[in-house]
Amino acid sequence: MIDSTERTSFHRILVPLTGTDSDAETMRMACWIGKRDKSKLYVMYVITIKRALPLEAAIESETKRAEEILERAERIAREEDYQIETDLLQARDVAPVIVDQARERKIDLVLLGVRYKRRFGEFNLGTVIPYVLKNAACQVMLYSQYNQ
Repeated sequence: MIDSTERTSFHRILVPLTGTDSDAETMRMACWIGKRDKSKLYVMYVITIKRALPLEAAIESETKRAEEILERAERIAREEDYQIETDLLQARDVAPVIVDQARERKIDLVLLGVRYKRRFGEFNLGTVIPYVLKNAACQVMLYSQYNQ
């Protein structure tokens, strides 16, 4: 039986950003949890490199966009009076990078922002979220912003 007076604490939180409108609220939620638990907050963005290009290819437009996304995250963290560490990575697939970074950094919680998406008329989580849920060696929290 679970003791209701115990609560889970997260000391190291990873927030992978997607560049969508869900990022801002996900960052605010991460800062709130981080303040509550005095957590170290890691924020990352992964540039997806097409297979036709070398993995280390510099794609200026994507890099600029990624830096803007991370700068917005830093701005939100400052507004929330919280320190974060940001990282910009490149990979063929996003999901394995999230799982690897969580393992390497000994993350307690991966916080993923979710947008309501439909595919063929049905709600769809895409491929990244199910992969992370299945393979992460830590807790995973999905944060969905309320959309009217």
